[in-house]
Amino acid sequence: MKAGRVGIWAAALGLVLGVIVLGTQGLEGAAKQTVTAKLVKKAPSGVDDPLWKDAEAVQVPMDGKEKFAGKKVTVATKALYTDDGIYFLFKWSDPTLSVAKEAWQFDGQKWVHLKNNEDRISLLFEINRINNFATKGCAVVCHVPKGAPTAKEGKFGTATAAEKGDLWHWKAARSDPAGYADDTWLTVISEKEGGRKSDAGDGGDKKNMTEDKSKPMYTLAPGKKLAKHGVLLAADAVEIKDYSTFKAGDVVTFAMPKMPSGSRADIKADSRHGDGGWTVMLFRKLNTGNDDDLAFDPRKSYSFAMAVFDDSGDQDSYDSEVLTLQFGR
Repeated sequence: MKAGRVGIWAAALGLVLGVIVLGTQGLEGAAKQTVTAKLVKKAPSGVDDPLWKDAEAVQVPMDGKEKFAGKKVTVATKALYTDDGIYFLFKWSDPTLSVAKEAWQFDGQKWVHLKNNEDRISLLFEINRINNFATKGCAVVCHVPKGAPTAKEGKFGTATAAEKGDLWHWKAARSDPAGYADDTWLTVISEKEGGRKSDAGDGGDKKNMTEDKSKPMYTLAPGKKLAKHGVLLAADAVEIKDYSTFKAGDVVTFAMPKMPSGSRADIKADSRHGDGGWTVMLFRKLNTGNDDDLAFDPRKSYSFAMAVFDDSGDQDSYDSEVLTLQFGR
C-alpha cells in the first residue's frame, strides 16, 4: 500500500498494517477533510451499535502505493466520544479476509509457512508536536538515506528528541483476535535503529516454532477454543507432544497474539469482516494517564492521516492526505 512517496511505512511498520492516523494538534488549516467526533452519553458497544448511525461518515480517499500504485480505496471514517473515551469506526472495501500471517501448514511430510500477510489499520497521533506534519503528513516520520536503493532502507521515527508520536496499530491476525490494537509510540531515530517503541507493558505476539524453526511448537490446549478467525492465542497454547496427530492440509497459527498489559493494553478493538470489506472500531480513554499516549482534549483539534494495508506490509499501502479531527457536541 505505499508507493514511491518516501515509503513512509517502510521501516516503520516493517511488515503489515492497517490504517494510520497521525495526530497534530491545533493546525486545522492544513487538512482538506474534517472528521467530527460526536458527543454521546454512553459508549458504543461495538461496530453494530445504533449510536454509530447518528455519527457523520467522512469518505476519505486513499491512494495506492508501491504494488497498489494506481489503485484507490475509500475509508468511511466516524468518531464518537464520551466524557472519558474516544471511539473511531472505519469501513473499507477488502473482499479477501487476510489473517494467516505466515501460518504453518503441514503438507503431509513437512511444515511450511504460508505466504500470507494480514490486513491492518494504524493511527499515529502527536504527543509532542512533530514538525511539519500538518502540511507534509506522514512523510516527515519516514527517513530514507540519500542513495538508498529502496524505501525499505529507511527508518521510521522523529527527527528530534523533542518530537513524540502515539502510534496505534490494529492487526487482523496479531492483535484483533485478542480484542486490541497494538499501542506503541514514536521517538527520535538513532544511528542503529528506528524510533518506534512499544508502550510500557507486555503485548505483541509470540512466534510459534521449535528451536530449529522447522515446525510449530504449540497447538490448542485441551478445553480451549480458537479465537476469532481460527487464530491461536498464546494464552491458549500448549506444547505439541505428538506430531503424528496432524494430517496433510492442517494449518496452525504462527504469530500467536499475546494479551497485552499495562499501557500497551490501552487501545481496544472490535471488528467484523463481511459484505466485501472490514468494519473496525478502535477505542481508548481520552486521557490514559500514560506519558507514552496522547491525552485528547475535546477543546482542541488534531491533524491526522490514514493508511490501509491489504494482506501486505512495508510501503504497500493506501494512504490519505492530512485530515483534521475535531470534537463536536
